[in-house]
Amino acid sequence: MEKELLNNDWNMVSEVELVYKSKVKASDRPQLKRASDVADFLRQNWDQNRIELLEQFKVVLLNKNQRVLGIYEASTGGVTSTVADPKLIFMAALKMNASNLIIAHNHPSGNLHPSEADKRLTQKIKQAAEFLDMRLIDHIIISTEGYFSFADEGQL
Repeated sequence: MEKELLNNDWNMVSEVELVYKSKVKASDRPQLKRASDVADFLRQNWDQNRIELLEQFKVVLLNKNQRVLGIYEASTGGVTSTVADPKLIFMAALKMNASNLIIAHNHPSGNLHPSEADKRLTQKIKQAAEFLDMRLIDHIIISTEGYFSFADEGQL
């Protein structure tokens, strides 16, 4: 039997608050226009002790002018894979009020070729971004051997 809601029951729900606090002026943020710039930026912000050890998945969140709002580490996995949850990726993108995003992960093996799972995830995130009026600019795979850009290779 359903309980009838009393007036004091309305106070027993969680409050949701959206806040964005930036300490950096938009003009001072790095602007990423080319895949090589993104790869350099990622290398500077990647734990070099882990790049050949385990797979990590990160999201670079950007404003409309492709200036960096932040980097979100979406997951850390094992030697051969990690799980990137699109819900968590877009939770971060929405909270940062991002217009564009770049997804990235490393291959500890040094192999720069995307797997079929990498390709499927890229398309899934691209479609979800479009639905939310965002744009997936690129998916970068980095290793100590170099980088692979889905956009530069026409796979985006």
